[in-house]
Amino acid sequence: MASPSIIPNDRLDKDFYLVLEDFRSGAAFRETDEGVHYSTLINDLLSGQHDQVLRVVAFNPVEGWSRDASGDVARELERRIGAGSLEVSDALKDFIEGQLGRKIGVQLPLPLHP
Repeated sequence: MASPSIIPNDRLDKDFYLVLEDFRSGAAFRETDEGVHYSTLINDLLSGQHDQVLRVVAFNPVEGWSRDASGDVARELERRIGAGSLEVSDALKDFIEGQLGRKIGVQLPLPLHP
C-alpha cells in the first residue's frame, strides 16, 4: 500500500506555467512563485518581467499532463495588446510573432469559396 503524500494534492491540482527564457549563459526556466496563474503570467509578460521568452510550458501534476502553451499565450498577448493599444518590447513581439507565424495584428485572409 502506498503511503500518503506529504504534499497536499489540492495545492497541486491546478495548472502551472513556466517560462523558458534565453539568458546570456543559456536557456533556463525562470524561478517563480508556486502556482503562477494564467492571468498573472500574461500580466507579467506584458509588464516586461520576462526578457527573452523562448517557450511557455503548462502542466498539471494531479491530472498528469504537460504541454507547450506558447501558441495559446501568444494569441492571448496579441489580443490584449490590440485591445489596450499596449506597447511591448521588441523581444516580446518577436516571441508572439514567432508563435503566430505572422506580424501582430495582421489577419490572415479567408479563402474564397467558389
